[in-house]
Amino acid sequence: RIRSSLPGGKPGENSPTMPPIDDDTGRNQLKSRIQELIDSNQVLVFSKSYCPYCVKVKDLFKELNVNCNVVELDLIDNGSNYQELLLEMTRQKTVPNVFVNKTHIGGCDKTMQAHKDGILQKLLCEKNEVYEYDLIVIGGGSGGLACSKEAATLGKKVMVLDYVVPTPKGNTWGLGGTCVNVGCIPKKLMHQTALLGTSMQDAQKFGWELPEETVKHNWETMKTAVNNYIGSLNWGYRVALRDKNVNYVNSYAEFIEPHKIKATNKRGKETFHTAAKFILATGERPRYLGVPGDKEYCITSDDLFSLPHCPGKTLVIGASYVALECGGFLAGLGLDVTVMVRSILLRGFDQDMANRAGEHMEEHGVKFLRKYVPVKVEELEAGTPGRLKVTAKSTESDETIEGEYNTVLIAVGRDACTGKIGLDQAGVKVNPKNGKVPVNDEEQTNVPHIYAIGDILEGKWELTPVAIQAGKLLARRLYAGASLKCDYVNVPTTVFTPLEYGACGHSEEKAIELYGQDNLEVYHSLFWPLEFTVPNRDNNKCYSKIICNKLDNDRVIGFHYLGPNAGEVTQGYGVAMKCGLTKEQLDNTIGIHPTCAEIFTTMEVTKSSGGDITQAGC
Repeated sequence: RIRSSLPGGKPGENSPTMPPIDDDTGRNQLKSRIQELIDSNQVLVFSKSYCPYCVKVKDLFKELNVNCNVVELDLIDNGSNYQELLLEMTRQKTVPNVFVNKTHIGGCDKTMQAHKDGILQKLLCEKNEVYEYDLIVIGGGSGGLACSKEAATLGKKVMVLDYVVPTPKGNTWGLGGTCVNVGCIPKKLMHQTALLGTSMQDAQKFGWELPEETVKHNWETMKTAVNNYIGSLNWGYRVALRDKNVNYVNSYAEFIEPHKIKATNKRGKETFHTAAKFILATGERPRYLGVPGDKEYCITSDDLFSLPHCPGKTLVIGASYVALECGGFLAGLGLDVTVMVRSILLRGFDQDMANRAGEHMEEHGVKFLRKYVPVKVEELEAGTPGRLKVTAKSTESDETIEGEYNTVLIAVGRDACTGKIGLDQAGVKVNPKNGKVPVNDEEQTNVPHIYAIGDILEGKWELTPVAIQAGKLLARRLYAGASLKCDYVNVPTTVFTPLEYGACGHSEEKAIELYGQDNLEVYHSLFWPLEFTVPNRDNNKCYSKIICNKLDNDRVIGFHYLGPNAGEVTQGYGVAMKCGLTKEQLDNTIGIHPTCAEIFTTMEVTKSSGGDITQAGC
């Protein structure tokens, strides 16, 4: 029964008798009926007449003098069927279940909060507006593209807006976001370039006779090949959007109202677009130092992969994974590389593993300046490359040092691209310290019709596969009645340092914080890959470690691997961890011999025992 909750309101109508909910036809008819009610009422509340929280919500709309149409689920014969399908459609089990202008608000607390924040009033003022699009995605990176294509596949009218603000050096790129253009893809290809250099050195120990003259690397050849491949990916993404009937617009998007954006192209032409729902997928850009000369003379990862000339002697500022990966492959190309570190390596990662990766880099020629921060960058000579002077200050004393380099690469972190897209006009809350967007477990912001995915999320992994998964699942929840949410736990990842570091689950520090030292058992081992034995390099430098929760059947809650092909090794064990991997299961698994990955099936020494973990051979 649907009735007005206001005195003198429009009389309700009786709900028709529906087929049994266990019948597919009946389910579909009832779901259509629910959707019809949502679409045809400005305010719709699924309620129970005796519920005090429902009364509170109805009283709120009465105070606002808003016609509130109510379905009292306890007063209709098939109320439980309604509630079951509402759970499937909204992932909300309780009442009241509130909709305003087709937007799902939620229960009592969320409705009151929306009223407090002014969101409710904005939604009420929309008067059942007809929007140009069902969904507008702001950002054409991995997550945005995945989400937009999935929504279009589900029959929705979708627009994607993507615009790359040029770097201070003037660099820009095509569709696909950071990963494809200035991140994972070019990084992995240049990392592979460096590994090939090491392989050529190893080859001579295996009997390959190379020319006596020195083998040289040509930066321009590598850069051109890498960028040609990226260009083919950019084109492929545009074709994929076209094939899915997604409207791609190369313009900068900015909210001017909660449901309306302004899109500005590179010529300054403005267009305006509306949508029922929005997804923020704007990603991040490298952070600068805020010291004299940083933007004038330094580059970031946004510039490195398309640099037209070899960078020469390079100072990498920062200790992030971007800093160590770039410093690693540049050194692997034979360049003189120094990494300036303010505090620790790979903040947020397991520090035992991070330090071992750093030690390996030092042993292979990368210099580290620890406990220093740059205070000034000056140009001594222009050129390709030129010469730069960097002045740095100790973090522990008043000491200052100076050094000359051809290139200075800044890799001190990244900032969320949320500050200039008008989120204040839409009412979206952001963390003022870092620009990150807080969301609930369904990637929904504080504004019910605006969602966010990818690197801009507060407290979530900044990884391409995570954004892709979150985007796809979000589209399915919004438009296909699905309920599966993105799982941000046990996400496998790899840092492509010269000796690669793969991880899944908790670092040792985080595990101790969560479970306590006494409730953990840490198994570890050094190992020497067979491929390294004949060249006689990196003997017992590779390292493996698992962290087990003794209170949960020795379940593996942290997996760490430092060695060759870390991504390939970690991916497989990542699946096992999602399935609840235990130490006993590892012990009962027969390893593949001779491989690096088999070390996890034979680990016996615990950290607490202090036993010897070196390996004598196969």
